[in-house]
Amino acid sequence: MRFLIQRVTKASCEVEGTVTGSIGKGFLVFIGIADSDTEETADRMIRKMSHLRIFDDSEGRTNLSLEDTKGDLLLISQFTLYADCRKGNRPSFFRAGEPKHAEALYEYILRKCAGLIPGGRTGHGIFGAVMEISLVNDGPFTILLDSEELGMH
Repeated sequence: MRFLIQRVTKASCEVEGTVTGSIGKGFLVFIGIADSDTEETADRMIRKMSHLRIFDDSEGRTNLSLEDTKGDLLLISQFTLYADCRKGNRPSFFRAGEPKHAEALYEYILRKCAGLIPGGRTGHGIFGAVMEISLVNDGPFTILLDSEELGMH
């Protein structure tokens, strides 16, 4: 499982002219799911994400988490996080999860993150839809969490 986390001052997702999610200060998280991922993997990734200390404290140090700041979350499914560009110029997505499995885990993540941060809003995209994402990256600050690299499998 891969979470590409962008610290934002605001972000939104639009599908066919309708806003499906909109947030203020917090994390825009693009979520890639592989067939080997489980609900346990998702739980560990959510815990890691929500505890990342990448918001500034009163002294300007990145020492506060999403929980500390009561930040918002916008969660977007993104199978292209598993793009393999080693051969040729057309990416292969063979490592991305089979759609039924990936959608079920994405929906699980949405349920687990709803209300995760008391006082924070949680928005989302639509699995498999063509989405238009708007964001203002704060910093810019972008972190890639990969469950394989973190030993979560």
